[in-house]
Amino acid sequence: MALQCGIIGITNVGKTTIFNCISNTKGETNAYAFSATKSNIGVVQVPDPRLQELEKHQVTDRIVHTSIEIVDIPGLAKGSNKGEGVGNKFLADIRNTDALIHVLRCFDNDALPHIEGSVDPVRDLETIDLELQVKDLESVEKKIERLERAARAGDKDAKRGVEVLHVYREHFENFNNARSLEVKDDDRKFVDDLFLLTMKPVIYVCNVDEKSAVSGNKYVEKVREFLKGQSTEILVIAGDIEAEIADLESREDRLAFLKDAGLTEPGVDKLVRAAYKMLNLRTFFAVGPMEIRAWTIKVGMTAPQASGVIHSDLERGFIRAEVMKYNDFVRLGSEHACKEAGRFFVEGKNYIVEDGDILHIRFNV
Repeated sequence: MALQCGIIGITNVGKTTIFNCISNTKGETNAYAFSATKSNIGVVQVPDPRLQELEKHQVTDRIVHTSIEIVDIPGLAKGSNKGEGVGNKFLADIRNTDALIHVLRCFDNDALPHIEGSVDPVRDLETIDLELQVKDLESVEKKIERLERAARAGDKDAKRGVEVLHVYREHFENFNNARSLEVKDDDRKFVDDLFLLTMKPVIYVCNVDEKSAVSGNKYVEKVREFLKGQSTEILVIAGDIEAEIADLESREDRLAFLKDAGLTEPGVDKLVRAAYKMLNLRTFFAVGPMEIRAWTIKVGMTAPQASGVIHSDLERGFIRAEVMKYNDFVRLGSEHACKEAGRFFVEGKNYIVEDGDILHIRFNV
């Protein structure tokens, strides 16, 4: 599953600090605006406590988490669509992602001046949205020109495309994002090839100071009020605390640190799980004495498609899938107990794999 989630935001909001807490690669952090010259790409393990629960019932040599790619895109600024700051290059990097994590500065720090001179996360959110909207408007206008030529030549489909694109153009001119526009599924095909920046789903991360890690602060409340009614998720994360937790080697030290901070788990763990879900991804498990492994699938995948994630031979020679539900396996304690209780299922090629399914694939090549 080569899907990417991009971290975006105004320069100097703590994007790279958060990226470094979750990624297997580290980006450089400093207090200078526009000092980054390239996006950082890292692979992030998806925290899943179900793996440890499965190990209680099946002794295994190793546990393997599933993962996603995270791209830390250097800070944008007003005018990025015209090349200001580091501009167009990083807008192109955003276009290549499948979903976005928008980090908002919700902390005061005189040693780290805000590029606009004051802390206002809603203003910053609107600034980034505007930059992406302007870029999307350019893409739509260029396609309108192409389709208008085809429509004049008698192409009826192109004529309908022009009508749909005009609706998008008006939407952007009114400072709205593509994801908030309701259009018929048949009409969405006219923008699918544009990979609109504001069509991508977004999680908002309020990066706060240490004392606001548990309950947030006045800046977080402003963000929540501004986004009220929108279908999105808002997470509160104290980037500096997360960085300290990530530097601790032992699980016991991390748990003690979390307890002192009034937290039950690292905020970045919640972020990674939310990003995984936002990408429309789900997990199935392979459970055995050699390994217990989480595998990533997209929602709606059939059993043969899911087996192909493991190896193409399994999909090509698929015969059947032997399925146990996670909750059944943990409750009953073993494969044998699931069989005895009638909770062991044999499924064919049309079976839609569900999140948490434990699969054993029978195949013949």
